[in-house]
Amino acid sequence: MFKLRATILKDIRILWRDKVGLSLMFAMPVMLVIVVTNIQNSTFQLVSKNKLPILISNQDTGQVSSQLISSINKIGMFKVLQISGRQNEKSMSDAMHAKDAMLGVIIPANFTSKVAAKANNVAGKALKSFGLEGGTLKPAGDVDPLTLYYNPVLQESLRLSVEGAVRSALQLVESRETLRSLYFSINEKPMPENLENEMLNNKTAINEIPVTKGGTRIAPNATQHNVPAWTIFAMFFVIMSLGGSVVREKVSGSFIRLKTLPTSYLVAIVSKQITYLCVTMLQAAVIFSIGIWLFPVMGLPALNLPSDLVALFVVTIICGWCAVSYAICVGVFSDTQEQVNGFGAISIVILAAIGGLMVPSFAMQGFFRNAANFSPMHWCLEAYYTLFLEGGKLKDIINNIAPLFIITILLQAATFFGLKRKNLI
Repeated sequence: MFKLRATILKDIRILWRDKVGLSLMFAMPVMLVIVVTNIQNSTFQLVSKNKLPILISNQDTGQVSSQLISSINKIGMFKVLQISGRQNEKSMSDAMHAKDAMLGVIIPANFTSKVAAKANNVAGKALKSFGLEGGTLKPAGDVDPLTLYYNPVLQESLRLSVEGAVRSALQLVESRETLRSLYFSINEKPMPENLENEMLNNKTAINEIPVTKGGTRIAPNATQHNVPAWTIFAMFFVIMSLGGSVVREKVSGSFIRLKTLPTSYLVAIVSKQITYLCVTMLQAAVIFSIGIWLFPVMGLPALNLPSDLVALFVVTIICGWCAVSYAICVGVFSDTQEQVNGFGAISIVILAAIGGLMVPSFAMQGFFRNAANFSPMHWCLEAYYTLFLEGGKLKDIINNIAPLFIITILLQAATFFGLKRKNLI
């Protein structure tokens, strides 16, 4: 026990001198979680707060085009800016850049008359199908399409949402004209406004309820998604300090000197695991504390800890142990500081990418969806998400921490094999 305690004190002193390693393990993850959470929170609140600027050039002088602009404005997704004069692709592009707008819409001339003609035609067909006299049906030409311009920076998913919102507004306007025409044909008087609003706004409500294991009804936010994910990333980045420490001891001949002393290098390996496991626990405590207390001050949603704190502690311990095991394994098989730094940094980013930290695992397809199962970060993230987002308990994360534990044991076995192969133990 004395040998282990002395070795742990030695590793703590070495770690304290490694200022670059400490900054990579603490300062970088803290900055990363703050920046990424801030950006993603802005994306989550895009519809409710940060509305998309949209330029509308109305080349029609009728009532229907004004109703369309009003409907687009009521969607709540856009900040409507109208520009005058006839616009073409070049002038609209210039106007969008000048006003820093992501979207532009041109409403064609004769839009009102053509929508009205189409509505009358549809109403006449409806009356005829009811066996009523609908007047002489005249073939209605197609309504000239709206032209939607968008900045290529706009992501495809958001662009499709924008297109769906504009289509919804357009459909509302066309339905209103059809109802008015049908009512007038039957009653020979305009439709009362209250009846028109009742018919058009008669929508069935949709209740949104998050499905969780714990039965909680708190909607997840950017903080709940990002803080656990980048905590895992920070844990695995101990490879830059721990892996380098293992290599330095091999290169400096510390292993050989240990063989002349009444101790074993296995004691040194256990010491490093205990020391850096405490570091990973401290990383988690620091990042979680920032999410709980600092984020609200910065205007970000606060981090809500899971109700099962024992499960949170267990997951953090196993995640940290896996990260430490991976760092030592890479350090044992690396021959130089450059190898462990280069391979370590690149491999961590790759494991994070396929593990779901950068792109959700459910969005992956084919090979990469299956490859996620081989990334320890994937199982770490699934366990954390079960606790933070689904309100799960310890029994709900057994299927996540079991594969993570197996990966950790395999890394420990590979480390032992590497030490034996290099005659270090």
